[in-house]
Amino acid sequence: MSDELFSSETPASSQPLAARLAPQKLDDFAGQEHLLGQGKMLRRLIEAGKFSSALFFGPPGVGKTALARHIARQAKAAVVELNAVTAGVADLKKVLEQAKYERSLHQTGTLLLVDEIHHFNRTQQDVLLPSAERGDILLIGMTTENPSFYVNAALLSRMTTFEFQPLSDEHLRSILARGAKEVSVELSPDAAKHLVRMCGGDARKLLNALELAAISTAPDSKGRKLISLEVAEESISRRAIRYDKKSDDHYDHISAFIKSMRGSDPDAALYWMAKMLAAGEDPRFIARRVLICASEDVGLADFRALLIANAAFSAVEFLGMPEARIPLSQAVIYIATAPKSNSAYMAVDAALSEAKTGPAREVPLHLRDANMDAKTRGHGQGYKYAHDFPGHWVEQEYMPKPAKFYEPGELGDEKRLKERLNELRKG
Repeated sequence: MSDELFSSETPASSQPLAARLAPQKLDDFAGQEHLLGQGKMLRRLIEAGKFSSALFFGPPGVGKTALARHIARQAKAAVVELNAVTAGVADLKKVLEQAKYERSLHQTGTLLLVDEIHHFNRTQQDVLLPSAERGDILLIGMTTENPSFYVNAALLSRMTTFEFQPLSDEHLRSILARGAKEVSVELSPDAAKHLVRMCGGDARKLLNALELAAISTAPDSKGRKLISLEVAEESISRRAIRYDKKSDDHYDHISAFIKSMRGSDPDAALYWMAKMLAAGEDPRFIARRVLICASEDVGLADFRALLIANAAFSAVEFLGMPEARIPLSQAVIYIATAPKSNSAYMAVDAALSEAKTGPAREVPLHLRDANMDAKTRGHGQGYKYAHDFPGHWVEQEYMPKPAKFYEPGELGDEKRLKERLNELRKG
């Protein structure tokens, strides 16, 4: 088996800061208390040495690879690391053949760590199945993506899935303090705050930025390296936006966006929209959701909401980015602050349910189309033309076996509709 398939040891002095500060024992891990806290299942499995094939998923820089390597250090097995970005089917087969050989001849297991496992296609994942089933390998896959989207069900069913959470600011500050001590620097409060804020919960990115700042800062007359806000800003000037249009992020963000508009919070709605736009989301996708919200959640409480949403959609089509952000903002703010009613949404769903499962109804003769041929069959006879009556309304049967689908709300324009409908129904 070729050496490049295995992780190689790098002298500590030349390792990146993030590698030097990698946790060496379970108590060193920052965050993930729901997995590694005292008494938690994952911790119990690791401490008991009874770990089974698993999949670690969560944002980058939160300890997935570090934990996999910690498990590897404790394992009484051969350890192989692969990166799914570069490893092909031939690489996989070579590893699995060797694992089978070691198990049959020496009763030695193989722990296979696969980073970025979501990059393996279906064929590559299927290659892993027989070895995992036979127990030739113990597999730990790591991914930043929801495995439900990227890992096939057969392989996923043979692994225990553990979700890692983003690191809190408190955890990041603790990691930053350790890093600063390791590279012998001092940070101004503003510099530390900037690094924590801009790393996006990614400890690796935080430590990389700190290391860059330390390397680029000369000692003062007293031999101290002081990291200023200006140096910190140069080391990490833009937060990486975690947003993948094909994964959970896409659905989670648009869900938060819609629920913020529905909940009448324009600031939250604008933030989620801005984050999606900054990450490259199609503004037309957002505009369509604004249209839906205008009807589903504002509806008849404000007649103008749908008009404004439709105008914003047309403007997005005509303008494109970055100008399209302005009419989108206008529509989002209007819809978020408008009175809310879902009566139209509820009414049409109730009517659809009735049409599918309720009693059968035929169109009454007096409502049927009264063309020349149909008149001879009684179509249209007895129909009362509403405009011929006071108030342009007259009581007559419009639906056999009457049913009530529309329940008007109490807010905005709909309050007036409710009052008129109540008057008509009294009449």
